[in-house]
Amino acid sequence: MKLGANDEIRAVPVKTVDQQAIASLHRLRSTWHATRTSRLNTVRGLLREFGVAIPVGANHVVPQIRALVGETATPVPMLLQATLADVCEEIGTLEANIHRIERQLEALARQMPDVVLLQTVPGIGLISATALVALVGDIQRFGSGRHFASYLGLTPKEDSSALRRRLGAISKQGDVYLRMLLIHGARSFLWHAKAAAQPTALQRWAVCTEQRRGHNVAAVAVANKLARIVWAVWKQQRPFAAMHRD
Repeated sequence: MKLGANDEIRAVPVKTVDQQAIASLHRLRSTWHATRTSRLNTVRGLLREFGVAIPVGANHVVPQIRALVGETATPVPMLLQATLADVCEEIGTLEANIHRIERQLEALARQMPDVVLLQTVPGIGLISATALVALVGDIQRFGSGRHFASYLGLTPKEDSSALRRRLGAISKQGDVYLRMLLIHGARSFLWHAKAAAQPTALQRWAVCTEQRRGHNVAAVAVANKLARIVWAVWKQQRPFAAMHRD
């Protein structure tokens, strides 16, 4: 490919061994979490065929299965009960593995100042902060918060011509895992913003955006805003301070 005079190739920094190790912990946790969700959904579907409806919430599944297996008059066939008990054991093992990785990340976070700093940003918790530090690396390579949000795929595609500027949906060109964590954090932020007795300016903006554009669009908009705040906090090495007045 031939480059023009104004084109620029940005080198991707090589991760340190520690960054790669933390990223591996995140991949394992994500894989186990997806497997757990798959098992829970499969069991729900199977039991529904026998007329058993389990209440919404992952925490209800295993206790309900164990109660059904232990009953004498149960709609679950005897042929299936032993296998369901095995699935419960597998789900318990997966949950134990997930909790063990989270404890490892908590221990690592206490030794990493950047992780502690990023957790001062609303909507950014332990998982998001450790993932950002592991997968982004050097924040100084991003010249602005918009560049960082664009790197994560949280800025709109641009289809502009001459004086006409047209913005489309978000590009989704960045790291899928980081973008998912930020959007989940944005949803949590929105939930707390609606329940806040004295909302901050950022919370008021988020709630107004949700009222105007709907929950999903607002969640992505808030995720974009959080990415820019993360860039500023991380680059300036200053904790986020939310003000309750404009």
